[in-house]
Order: sequence, then structure tokens, then C-alpha cells
Amino acid sequence: MRAILLGAALALAAGAARAEPTWQPRPDWESLFADAGVTGTILVADERSGEQWVWNAVRAAERFCPASTFKVPHALFALDAGVLRDEFTRIPWDRAEHRIAGWNADQTLRSSMRHSTVWVYQQFARELGAERERAYLEKLGYGNRTVGDDVTTFWLDGSLRISAVEQMEFLRRLYRNELPFAVEHQRLVKDVMINEAGRDRILRAKTGWQARSERHLGWWVGWVETPEGAVFFVLNIDMPQGGADAPKREAIGRAVLGAVGALP
Repeated sequence: MRAILLGAALALAAGAARAEPTWQPRPDWESLFADAGVTGTILVADERSGEQWVWNAVRAAERFCPASTFKVPHALFALDAGVLRDEFTRIPWDRAEHRIAGWNADQTLRSSMRHSTVWVYQQFARELGAERERAYLEKLGYGNRTVGDDVTTFWLDGSLRISAVEQMEFLRRLYRNELPFAVEHQRLVKDVMINEAGRDRILRAKTGWQARSERHLGWWVGWVETPEGAVFFVLNIDMPQGGADAPKREAIGRAVLGAVGALP
């Protein structure tokens, strides 16, 4: 397995895909992770200049549980299957008392993405069923395309796994409306991914946190749209301190995006 990951990482660093620019290593980004006391990786693809950068290419090729970053493709599955009609569809609260206050209310697609409301997507999974979930994963070519024993937790329990490299490819296809789903559904999902919008840039992003194992893992993935082009980013980190490390995902990502001029 180590040899496979190393080979994939070397291919990444060497720009093995002939049509793509070379991924340039950024050892200067290591200090951002070290100063935060975490191990991780980040990929940045800047369409303004055509440059692509990576810190920790070996890890960028390693697959991890997608956690709540899977809400992005999962929303597309639900829309395509008619489980979710549109952004205004009301999803009744499951009446369980959740530790996150924003989960304890009726939801819409927008609120469920903003609050990262797990029970909403578990409801989608029950309605879709394991067979349709597998079919959608195959159709999309998403990570290892695996649904485990529990259809309500496969993206949280480590059954489904995806690498930072694969996350990057998924995001770029979504940005261009090139996924095998209706364009209107892709546009809607991108709309509910908006974190910030200003006069000269839009940040669309999603966090993820795998907390169902001893090794907690966090993601921050998305892109910044500017008049000159989009800047895509995929970051994951180990979170040995759990919730105390959670803010470091976005903090490191914003520092990198600031360094390349994508965010203030």
C-alpha cells in the first residue's frame, strides 16, 4: 500500500497527466501545519495562472473518509433521485435532541449544508438505499465507491474513502457543470455551498470531520471564484485533539489562500 501511495504521489508531483500543469511542491507551507501542531496536506489549483501546488504529495494521494464533504455529492444524488425536489423542500426535524443546536429544527438543503446536518443526509441515504448509493458512486467515480454495512454511515465510518487528489478532480468537474447530473442540480448545489460573497470574490466550501474512530480527521475543500478565474483547494489534517483542532482546518486553508492572493 505504501508503494502504491508513493507511486501515486510521485505521479502527482511530476504532473503525470500530460494535459495538466505540473503540481509544484510547496515546502514553505509545511510551517503552517507545524505551527498549528497538526499533520496534513493541501492542494491548490489556481486557474488564474494555471499553476498547481501541493504540500505533502504522498498524503494527497492517500484515501480517507470524506465525512461531511460527502454532503456535496450526496445532495446531487438526492436531487437526481427526486428524494429532494429543490432548495425550498422542507425536511422535517427528526425530533431527536442533537448536540448541535442548528440541527434541532426543520431543514432545507441550504440550512443542512450550512449546519452540516448529518441526520438529513442519513434520511436521504435511507430513502436512496444501498443499491442506488452504490450506483451513484460508480456513476460519479467517487473515491473507492464503497458502501459498507450501514447505508446511514458509510461516508462517516471509513467504508467510503477518497483522496485529496480525487476531491480536487470532483470539485473542478462540479465547477464546470461536468458531472453526470442535471446542470440545474449542479448549479443549485454550488449555490448552497457559498460561505462568503463579496464584490470581487465568492468562496464556496465545505468542511468535514471524521469523529467515529480514534484518529479524527478534518477536511476543508472548495474554491474561490474571482474575475480572473477560480482557485481550488483541498485540505485535510489529522485532528488528535478533536474539536480543539477543528478550527485549524479553515485557518490553515485561509493562510494558504491568502498567500496566493485568492483571499484577503
